[in-house]
Amino acid sequence: MHTQSRNGFNNQLVTLLPRLRRFAYALTAGGPDADDLVQAACERALSRKNQWRKGSRLDSWLFKIMSRLRIDTYRSKDFKLVRQLQDETTVPDNGLTPEEEVDTKARLKQVILAMDQLSEQDKAMLALVCLEGYSYRDTATMLDIPIGTVMSRLARARKKLVKMVGGPSRD
Repeated sequence: MHTQSRNGFNNQLVTLLPRLRRFAYALTAGGPDADDLVQAACERALSRKNQWRKGSRLDSWLFKIMSRLRIDTYRSKDFKLVRQLQDETTVPDNGLTPEEEVDTKARLKQVILAMDQLSEQDKAMLALVCLEGYSYRDTATMLDIPIGTVMSRLARARKKLVKMVGGPSRD
């Protein structure tokens, strides 16, 4: 990879960091685990950037790396599923009253805790489609699964999440 391509790759990677962090947060419920996942994905991408095909979507490639790293870590014998929800859950300033902000933070914590109970595949589906806005087709490509599987897993994941947080069901 020559210098210009290498710089383009590195610049794109830096630009994607906020999205990678958001995806990692959705997969891990945040904190040090999310930071570790982003770092591991960036290290892997940088060490294997010769495997990335110029002209293909770098974000898709990185999300695929992150998904696989998370699943591998989760399946690892040495992995302990121990994590605390961060004390301060941030809510964007939308002009909410203090009461509404407290309710919103409580609801957000509830959703984060519920997402943490989902399988790694369900978390990845919800994060890619609902948080990142990817199409079912793009998600299927990133996760190397059929589009029908994305659709069915996403529907089940949404139902589980709604049931866990006590929201209205859309049957």
